[in-house]
Amino acid sequence: MEKNGNLVLPQKFSSFSSSAREEKLRESDRNLSLGNIKIEPFEKKELDLAKNQIKEEDEEGENGDEETNVENASHGEDSNPPAENEPDFATLSEEVDQFLASLTDPEKSDEVPEIPESVIDKFLDVVEKEVKKYENGDERWVQEHDDLPLLPAIGRVLHLSTETEKFCADLKYAHAMNRAGGILHLSMVLLEEEFYLLLLEDPHVDSHRAISFGRNQEPDRCVLPHTSTEEEGELNESSLPYPSEIIERLQEIATTMISAGYTAECCQIFSIARRNAFESSLLSLGFERPSIDDLVRMAWEPLEGEIATWIKVFKHAMKKGFPLERDLANKVFNNNKSISSEFFQNLVRESVLHLLNFPEAMFMTKCSAEKLFKMLDIYETLKDSEIVIESFFPEEGLKGEEEDPTVSYNLDLKSEVASVRSRIGESARAIFCDLERSIKADNAKTPVPGGAVHPLTRYVMNYLKYACEYKNTLEEIFREHHKTSCDDDEKPDKGNNNNNSENPFAAQLVEVMDLLNSNLDMKSKLYKDLSLSYIFLMNNGRYITQKIKGSEETCALLGETWTRNRSADVRNYHKNYQRETWSRVLTCLRNDGLMVKGSVQKPVLKERFKSFNSMFEEIHRAQSTWVVSDEQLKSELRVSIQAVVVQAYRSFKGRFEQHFSAGRQTEKYIKYSVEDLERLVDELFEGTPASIIKRR
Repeated sequence: MEKNGNLVLPQKFSSFSSSAREEKLRESDRNLSLGNIKIEPFEKKELDLAKNQIKEEDEEGENGDEETNVENASHGEDSNPPAENEPDFATLSEEVDQFLASLTDPEKSDEVPEIPESVIDKFLDVVEKEVKKYENGDERWVQEHDDLPLLPAIGRVLHLSTETEKFCADLKYAHAMNRAGGILHLSMVLLEEEFYLLLLEDPHVDSHRAISFGRNQEPDRCVLPHTSTEEEGELNESSLPYPSEIIERLQEIATTMISAGYTAECCQIFSIARRNAFESSLLSLGFERPSIDDLVRMAWEPLEGEIATWIKVFKHAMKKGFPLERDLANKVFNNNKSISSEFFQNLVRESVLHLLNFPEAMFMTKCSAEKLFKMLDIYETLKDSEIVIESFFPEEGLKGEEEDPTVSYNLDLKSEVASVRSRIGESARAIFCDLERSIKADNAKTPVPGGAVHPLTRYVMNYLKYACEYKNTLEEIFREHHKTSCDDDEKPDKGNNNNNSENPFAAQLVEVMDLLNSNLDMKSKLYKDLSLSYIFLMNNGRYITQKIKGSEETCALLGETWTRNRSADVRNYHKNYQRETWSRVLTCLRNDGLMVKGSVQKPVLKERFKSFNSMFEEIHRAQSTWVVSDEQLKSELRVSIQAVVVQAYRSFKGRFEQHFSAGRQTEKYIKYSVEDLERLVDELFEGTPASIIKRR
């Protein structure tokens, strides 16, 4: 088994393309995948050799003891001293410590101290017996139930192994060194297993499921329970997955293993165990790593759900997952900051590279309008992560004489995140610009019944309203990708005002609105009734202005001048409607031509009332089926009609009603009272046919 080594970095690549990243991750998987922690065959051989060596040395020791006993017996000495005279383990440990101290005494550096063979042999016998007690795995080592303090004892064995090596030319020292080295190896196997088992004691993990060190062995993976958004927000982001006593023990074992030269084994176990736990936490949030091919072929509805899950998972990793793993590594390897830092940075690099496969697949999918907002969500998520990743990878070492290779690799990772974000922004911009083409392509020749708001108007304005909620993001995207306009080959450079020239997104928004207005003007000409075309323009114009006024972002982007001009257009449509619809009706209520030499021309008066009745009924019959959905606009239209038409009728009727004889003649020509007209006007623009019922 390897005794020394540093945490191995994944193979560094100069390119961060999707294929290169996948190759990198496969290489990382090969390097880090151990399967269940166990002693490999070559390790077993080494262990067997160590056991045989210890056994041979024990036999030699026994043979030597027998000779000594025989010799002692010949002198009449007692070869079996009383058991009560045997020193306890604490005394043995103290004597070993004194011996180790003498080896490091600078005043005796030139002397070879006398080695207390019997004390060391007894000490090693006790430690070996205690370690072998847990060798077959039938009994779990519980530090609190130790017959002797095993971890400090292993530390003394380590010191014996290293300190006696200085005088290994002496056979007695060589024997002690070899025996301590063999027991140390057995102890490291025990510590490896204990370290592994402790890492499984995450209270958030199902204790009945064994963790797997293979990525593809899903049934064996530990899975953290799902946490709702509300519960997740209440969790302390710096909380650790183990209680303090477990962390303290992990720390002690890690320190001992690293001191013994088992750095690689310790780091490998910790790295893979925590990586699987980290991935399980992402899996518990519903993220199952769909392939790029699956994402490209996926229908929008399930894809939208996958995007929402990815965003939740990515934010969880940045805000909670990574900081938790960093804090845990710092605690466990508190005496080896370089190890904890290297583990954490490797975890971040590997996980982020895997997670970036998802947004890369997004800009490979076909652009469609409904994807814009999810694309912007992905863009903002990646943008926010860049600051977090920057904090994970401090750029220390760049100013040194030799550049740290991990620093360069970290910079590559940050560049990759920025590159993916930029490509997502480019896709989002292309989708938004495609709105222009959609408006131009809408050239249906069938008018909307009743002059109602056109579906294109509703779609475009609602789309823009939601798009403008991402105002800052879209402004950033359009500035970054401003060199190529949405339709470079189709439209010449227009002299935008200073504000729009400095804000490409605002200029694009104005362009979309101008296209929509032009399209609506074209659609208004599909109506044969000019009055109805003005109702259509009024409906759509009011809808547009109300949507703009209801969105601070849209209003700010278009500017007050544009909004005022659009409101003025709606007022002009209103005036044009009144003139086109009611001007002929009002000619019936004028006094011109009714008086000849001071007397009323009754035939003309009768014709005026008949014409008024006929025209009003025709207008009422048609315009009661027309639609004005905006209640305020509907009220304004009715009030203006009553102010002009009903008021004129009231005046005309009051002046000339007495020229008709009471009875049938009056009812024949003066069919409506003023109240009738007011009621009938209030029936206009309801979108349903209404019959005229006169009040008796």
